[in-house]
Amino acid sequence: MSKLVPGRRPGQVSVVAAWVIGLSICTSVLSAAEAQDKGTALSEKQMQGYKQQIAGTDVAFDMVPIPGGQFVMGSPPSEKGRKPDEGPQHKVKIEPFWMGKCEVTWDEYDLWTYGLDVQRRKVTRQKASPRDAVADAVTRPTKPYTDMTFDMGHDGFPAICMTQLAAKMYCKWLSEKTGRYYRLPTEAEWEYACRAGSETPYFFGDDPSKLGEYAWYDKNSSEHYHKVGKKKPNRWGLYDIHGNVSEWVLDQYRPDFYAELAKKPQPVFEPLDLPTKVYGRIVRGGSWDEDAAKARCAAREFSIPDWKIQDPQIPQSIWYLTDARFVGFRVIRPLRVPDQAERERLNLEPAPKDLIKE
Repeated sequence: MSKLVPGRRPGQVSVVAAWVIGLSICTSVLSAAEAQDKGTALSEKQMQGYKQQIAGTDVAFDMVPIPGGQFVMGSPPSEKGRKPDEGPQHKVKIEPFWMGKCEVTWDEYDLWTYGLDVQRRKVTRQKASPRDAVADAVTRPTKPYTDMTFDMGHDGFPAICMTQLAAKMYCKWLSEKTGRYYRLPTEAEWEYACRAGSETPYFFGDDPSKLGEYAWYDKNSSEHYHKVGKKKPNRWGLYDIHGNVSEWVLDQYRPDFYAELAKKPQPVFEPLDLPTKVYGRIVRGGSWDEDAAKARCAAREFSIPDWKIQDPQIPQSIWYLTDARFVGFRVIRPLRVPDQAERERLNLEPAPKDLIKE
């Protein structure tokens, strides 16, 4: 099992109906052929990119293999735009995993949030499979009070405005639905995948004037997000890893965490600072609403209460960040599948009362 090392602290009914009816009819149980697809690997050498079909729907997404290895996390003091919390630099070892080629889109995310897969089965009178039954038991969000795309686009666009909890619960649902273990990346895994072997501020080099070739950011976004996969990818085939929307990782933010890691024997194996508070959870990669410095491989940002200041629900929703129109996520799938105890540890949350409003 890939062991993660923690820090010290451990009306849309009509739209839904139309969409459900339009979903293709397919089995929710993996066939023998699917079981032998490119997503099956017993070793890193066998890992290939694959397309994950979400059973019972016509929605699919692509996963690309990320080789295991070692890298230097953080940025040097000389890097332009660097902040103190990006250092000291430290060596980290990462196990192989697959990562979403693109950020999770509304097409994928709405299957869970609105229960579109369940509704399709009702319309087509299809019986739930054992896997469906387990996935159906995963908690889903309350319906949002408004259109969470904020008129920026839906089909093919990245899902936004979810809390880290919501992103993790989607991963849990996706894991049950597909029979494969998906989760958010750790901060270290994210930076390793973003760099793709590079040691420069951006995976393509150190010249921010070239960022527009690879990312949507404040200079070229026209003040909104864009469809995924329209810019150039990094060397490992990841699109929009710089810009478009910032991406949730599993870690909580602590400005001194890197200093702690730098004191450990190097390289540190799979570091993770598990959350104990609602706010101060990390997003990476920059967004359509931010400058080039925020898109750097080492740049760190974290959630704050202002990200849901306009939430009209009292108490405030644990699922939505009404003012975080720049936040989304992508999923990973580790080659080594953790046991149930490890899965539960990675989904650890504060007490429910603290989740509502800190």
